[in-house]
Amino acid sequence: MRYIVIGAGAVGGTIGARLHQGGHDVLLIARGAHYEALKSDGLRLITPETTETLDIPAADGPVPARDDDVLILATKSQDTIAALADWPTDLPVVCAQNGVDNERMVLRRFSRVYGMCVWLPAQHLEPGVVAAHAYPYSGMLHVGHYPHGVDDLATRIVTDLGKRGLVARTVPDVMRWKHGKLLGNLANAVEALVGHPDGPVDGRAAVVDRARAEAMDVLDKAGIAYSTPEEEREVRGHQVDVRPIEGVDRGGGSSWQSLARASGSIEADYLNGEIVLQGRLHGVPTPVNEVLRREANRHAREKLPPASMPLETLVGLIDERCAAESR
Repeated sequence: MRYIVIGAGAVGGTIGARLHQGGHDVLLIARGAHYEALKSDGLRLITPETTETLDIPAADGPVPARDDDVLILATKSQDTIAALADWPTDLPVVCAQNGVDNERMVLRRFSRVYGMCVWLPAQHLEPGVVAAHAYPYSGMLHVGHYPHGVDDLATRIVTDLGKRGLVARTVPDVMRWKHGKLLGNLANAVEALVGHPDGPVDGRAAVVDRARAEAMDVLDKAGIAYSTPEEEREVRGHQVDVRPIEGVDRGGGSSWQSLARASGSIEADYLNGEIVLQGRLHGVPTPVNEVLRREANRHAREKLPPASMPLETLVGLIDERCAAESR
C-alpha cells in the first residue's frame, strides 16, 4: 500500500516521515519552495530526540494512481477541494485535518472517506523542514470510517501509523472526537490574533473560554456529540507531551503559522465559522466566534503578522458584537 500525503506541511510532513520510517511506501505532495526543497534535499524532521533527513519521494501534483494508493489529506480546510480536484475518485481519502466539514465535502466526490482526529503539535515555517515537538510520540491519531464505523482499511491504516513514532487508534465515532478537537481549535484564532494565553487568569484565556462555552451551547442544541477534555486527557496520558527542541523556537498552532507565513488565507471559516454556521442553523447567537472568524480572516487577507492585535481591541469588538445581538 502506498500512502500519498497531500499537503506535506507540519502535520502531513510528520505523518509521512513516520510512515516512511516505519518502512512504508510514501509520496509527499507539496508546492513551491517546499516541494523544491523536498525534491532536492529530502525532508528534514526535527524532534526533541533527533534530527533526520529523510529521502522521501515528492511531487508537486497528482501522479498516476495505483490500486493500492491511500490519500492522506493534510491541507488546510479551505484548500480541500482544490487539493483533491485531479485525483481519481475511487481512491480512499483520509482527512487528517482540523474541523468537521472536510469529510462531508470529500464524500461528494469520493466514495471511501475516513476521518482522522489529529493531536500532533508540529510546525513548518521553512521549506523542507518540519519540527515535531511531542515526546515520546510525535502524535496521537484517531481513525474511523466516515460517517461512522471501523473497517479493514481503517484497521490497516492504524497498524501502519503505529509502527514508528505515532500512536494510532481506530474509533467508530471519529466525528465525535473531531468535534471535541474542534472545541479546542476555537483557540487558534485567539492565538493567531493576540498571542497564546500565559495562564488561566490571562485575558486571552477568558476569550477562549467564552468561545468554547458558546460553542458547547450550540452543539448541545444541535444534538451534536463531542468528546470531553477529560476523555482526551485519559486517552492521551503522557504519550504526546510537548517538549522543547534545542535551537528551534516553538511558535503557535496552525492558524498562527498561517499568519506567520503570510499565506493569505486561514482556517477560521471551518473552525470558529463552523460554530457560527451551526448557530445560524439552530437559532443560537454566536457573537464571540463570529468576531474571531471575521478578524482572523481579515488578518490573513491583509497579511498581518500573528499576535498583532491588542487584546483590549479584540475584547472590545466581541463585547460590541454581544451587545448588538442582545438588543
